Order: sequence, then C-alpha cells, then structure tokens
Amino acid sequence: MKCYIHDEKNETEEAVAICIVCGMGLCMEHAKRADLQIWEGKYPMPVKIMEKNLPRFICKYCIESIYTVGCE
Repeated sequence: MKCYIHDEKNETEEAVAICIVCGMGLCMEHAKRADLQIWEGKYPMPVKIMEKNLPRFICKYCIESIYTVGCE
C-alpha cells in the first residue's frame, strides 16, 4: 500500500499505517498519533479513566477535523 498524501503529489512512499477515521494509507511522515482515553465502567456513567491511553493513527485531514487546537 502507498501513502495517499504522497500519491496526491505524484510521489511514491510506502504506507506504514492506516487512518482509523477515513482509512487513508499513511507513511511515517504523514501518520499522526492520537492517544485515546479508555473509560472503565457501565453505561450511562463511566466510573473512571484508565491509567493508560490507546494509541491510534490519524491522517492530517481527520485530525484537523476532530481537534481544533494543536493540529500540527
């Protein structure tokens, strides 16, 4: 699989991750890591936030859409 952002520029770079939101292939340069909080408890009220976060990879387009501050 190739990096979608490099492909838009007619360049070739191998993808090392996939965006969990849109499914875009991402190279090391374009993969952004977002640590998601894990909640423990029952619906409707979470009891507590777990000590460790869950690492996920997101592309720059999706991270800009999700987070409004500190996009880059």
